[in-house]
Amino acid sequence: MTADPVPSEPVRVPMSTALLATRVVAILRAGDSARAEAVVDVLVDGGIRCIELTMTTPGALDVVERLAARVADVVDLGVGTVLTAAEVDRAVDAGACFVVSPSVVPAVIGAAARHGIASYPGALTPTEIHGAWSLGASAVKLFPAGSFGPGYLAALRAPLPHIPIVPTGGIGAGEAAAWLDAGAAALGMGGPLIGDAMTATGDLGALAERVRAVCAAVAGAGR
Repeated sequence: MTADPVPSEPVRVPMSTALLATRVVAILRAGDSARAEAVVDVLVDGGIRCIELTMTTPGALDVVERLAARVADVVDLGVGTVLTAAEVDRAVDAGACFVVSPSVVPAVIGAAARHGIASYPGALTPTEIHGAWSLGASAVKLFPAGSFGPGYLAALRAPLPHIPIVPTGGIGAGEAAAWLDAGAAALGMGGPLIGDAMTATGDLGALAERVRAVCAAVAGAGR
């Protein structure tokens, strides 16, 4: 009887050192991208070093391309809501060094690996998380994390301690420490961090305050 072949390890691009160090991905999602670069400047000035612009934001790839020419040496730029391999190609052409998906899409994970960039697929259950990791995810985005809480992450981490998990969805500065203490590798932070800053009349000063609060909370948690 022939033995079953031993499955080979997937090609896996690791999480970036910037994300491992700062442990926050700032997520920009809006109906208009006109304010995106001003928002990114506030995020970078406050210490955020990993920024995701979602494909659902009109003009997101154009913004990534402009930012890549200006701040890519100090910031990891990524594209979110990536659902196809073709979108991975477009993100890479724009200058992205990671892609994020709301679900587990094998073609996206594979395309990211071929380009040598990190991939963060979204998953919720142990089966989905393990499946994403087995396909070569750099880490797994726990989504929608805010609906379940840090206790759910701690429960997942017990049988899956080797898989880095990035909770995303509804997480603000007040919850950051609890998620990191529960074992999060990093946090994806959108609306609670960005607030109204992407709108034409949004308060960039208030955004700067939230960035300071988030970075302070993360600095003292989960090490």
